[in-house]
Amino acid sequence: MTFHALGLMSGTSLDGLDICHATFYKDQAGKWQFQILNAITYPYSDNWESRLRNSIHLTAEDLYELHSDYGFYLGEKVKEFIHSYALENIDLVASHGHTVFHQPQKRFTVQIGDGRAIKIINNLPTVYDFRSQDVLLEGNGAPLVPIGDELLFSEYDACLNIGGFSNISFKKDGKRIAFDISPVNIVLNHFAQKLGKNFDDNGDFARLGTVNDQLIKSLDSLKYYQQSPPKSLGMEWVSENILPQLIAESPINVLASFTEHAANQVAKTLNNYDLKKVLFTGGGSFNSYFLELIKSKTSSEIVLPGNELINFKEALIFAFMGVLRINNEINILSSATGSAYDHSSGIVL
Repeated sequence: MTFHALGLMSGTSLDGLDICHATFYKDQAGKWQFQILNAITYPYSDNWESRLRNSIHLTAEDLYELHSDYGFYLGEKVKEFIHSYALENIDLVASHGHTVFHQPQKRFTVQIGDGRAIKIINNLPTVYDFRSQDVLLEGNGAPLVPIGDELLFSEYDACLNIGGFSNISFKKDGKRIAFDISPVNIVLNHFAQKLGKNFDDNGDFARLGTVNDQLIKSLDSLKYYQQSPPKSLGMEWVSENILPQLIAESPINVLASFTEHAANQVAKTLNNYDLKKVLFTGGGSFNSYFLELIKSKTSSEIVLPGNELINFKEALIFAFMGVLRINNEINILSSATGSAYDHSSGIVL
């Protein structure tokens, strides 16, 4: 049986809403196959970008209002997407939502965007809130994409995504290990905006800045980087551990230093686990200076796929997670998140 699914992804870097329409089916050997048919990023308006960025500061009452409003926004964008591509026979919509709080140590994580609103507008089977169950099972609730890496991209030694944060998944001793490596675009975009750009295109600002070796030494020594996986990062951690160290620096020097720091952490991970062939995806994969730095620090082969997969792999995998969920198949791996056991997660409407 072939499933037509839409995957929705909004990353912490706030560049927009990704929607990916893909088909999934099992071949004769029982291996899942996929094909991306349509995909687009809907950039956030200034108003939506501001509302999402400031959501962490809202009162409970206002956050619930945003949860509802954003759910209807997602529903309208799904409707627009379906109309734009004249789609029929969509089997399900799978929505990641937008992360506001992520504190698994306190057993909660919050992704806004009420799936019921998506269902109301489109009258399609909808799956949402993939993370909460894992956190309740004492997992990190992240990263979730390793199930897709395991079942759709097993020809690579590792899959590495560079978005707001860099995260990686790979097989070790027969189990899929995954974790967040370090912040990337969540910091770089913030300081590029101080220089009048939404992001540091190709790392052009970072190339011009001066690297602060003492700052890099301080960042590289943060406790998180010494911890063993499973582990995950959130905006709260960045606000507490990263941003205070960057205040005294000029934006262009922050971009130079933090790009170097993020490259250090990625290369260290590739080297420590002796990963030979690594698939790179996510918006940060277009930062040529960042990739140059990584390549200078590791002998791992970095594989860049086509732009469609670079941009939409996470949305693709959330669509896939929705397919697994409606079939009651495992879509979260405990070896990746640290939860009590593998499970099938997501609220189905």
